[in-house]
Amino acid sequence: MIKKKRTNLKVMKKKKCRFCISPELVISYKNERLLGRYVSDRGKIVPRRVSGNCARHQRAVARAVKVARFLAIIPYVREHFR
Repeated sequence: MIKKKRTNLKVMKKKKCRFCISPELVISYKNERLLGRYVSDRGKIVPRRVSGNCARHQRAVARAVKVARFLAIIPYVREHFR
């Protein structure tokens, strides 16, 4: 059996944490527009490998999303209408 070499592998450039690049951005549960970027259409928190955040800022974003959900600023689940 002969093995084929894979030649069509994509090399993805590592994303930079936008909170590390611009420190004037503040992660707050009150900023629903910023937190909306880190919540999927199903209402799940977007993982770090997708969002590009560093570990420290991803924890802060997750904490802010959870507080915003509790205070009903962001919905737990987004409604889909057909």
